[in-house]
Amino acid sequence: MTLSGGLTRPGERDRLIVKFTEIDWTFCLILCLIAGAGGMMMFSAAESSWMPWAAPHLIRFGVVFVVMIILAMIDLRVWFALAYPVYVGALVLLIGVEVIGESAKGAQRWLEIGPVRFQPSEIMKIAVVLAVARFYHGISADSARMSWWLLIPLLLIGAPTLLVAHQPDLGTAILIAATGFAIMMLAGLSWRLIIAGAALTIGAAIPFVMFFMHDYQRKRVLTFLNPESDPSGSGYHILQSKIALGAGGLLGKGYGLGSQSQLDFLPEKHTDFMFATLAEEFGFAGCFSILFLYGAIIFMALRIASISHSHFGRLAAAGVTATFALYVLINGAMVMGLAPVVGVPMPLLSYGGTVMLSVMIGFGLVQSVRVHRYSEVTSGRGALM
Repeated sequence: MTLSGGLTRPGERDRLIVKFTEIDWTFCLILCLIAGAGGMMMFSAAESSWMPWAAPHLIRFGVVFVVMIILAMIDLRVWFALAYPVYVGALVLLIGVEVIGESAKGAQRWLEIGPVRFQPSEIMKIAVVLAVARFYHGISADSARMSWWLLIPLLLIGAPTLLVAHQPDLGTAILIAATGFAIMMLAGLSWRLIIAGAALTIGAAIPFVMFFMHDYQRKRVLTFLNPESDPSGSGYHILQSKIALGAGGLLGKGYGLGSQSQLDFLPEKHTDFMFATLAEEFGFAGCFSILFLYGAIIFMALRIASISHSHFGRLAAAGVTATFALYVLINGAMVMGLAPVVGVPMPLLSYGGTVMLSVMIGFGLVQSVRVHRYSEVTSGRGALM
């Protein structure tokens, strides 16, 4: 609200100042350090040039950082009210990808609306967190452990997972499914169901790989098991990444001196394999430092989740943290040859505008949980409507 002269009312201005001071600025500083390291590595990968990656990366981060701060000021009850509408909107966009989506590199994952080109699957990562967290806010602990109510979150998770997998984008589909199930477990899902689900997943893995995966996806899995079988073809990415990791040693070859990246042996050196680029130039010390920063973000975000007075806030912050942690885990395993190449970037370190936007929107939600940690979100059956 404003006065006739257009000025903010003193009471409202004071509340905004209080909210601003409640933001975790150490958390924000660490995010800036990770994004700055990414810009520095992109500058090196482009042979000491700000274009085409480093400058856009840093400018985008500056913009989405401001977006994160704005989102942190939004009351948690607003996030709660928007949870289902955002989910439905993201689901409609995913269906739109199936109908009018843009194709690139053999996959149909993008939508173009005017000059804007984006991946709706990135929006769905946040939408699933909001929708599943809102659902569990409105049911009892007994129902969360084991009941027919669990079919609803399974549907909320399963529908977008199948749509994204069909694009095909197996890496993002895995992230959406794993994040959703992480929230279900944190909400109190019965261990009997968790163990049964894990056994079912393991049992279905081989038939899924053999009969339901696209040919190139199946080839990636088989290459992961034996990359030396096709060193100049499907195994090239993993082998070059391992060479870069090993060449870095303890302290690395030095900034701008990585032969794998500078001589273009390392594919996707600015996106999926940015961590390998960093490993070659800064070695184990550089890798440990960046992973320490990631670990600090995960720890601090989980601590924010733990201090929220609302069940929705706890689950939403934990869900965003789970997504971020899975990004780091999957990309790190992929770069080291411990997992198939599935196209999951290292968050904020790798180049990619849509991924950065979804990550920072998620952290805007986490910061909102911190700022409004004492807010009481209405519970009960009315929350399901």
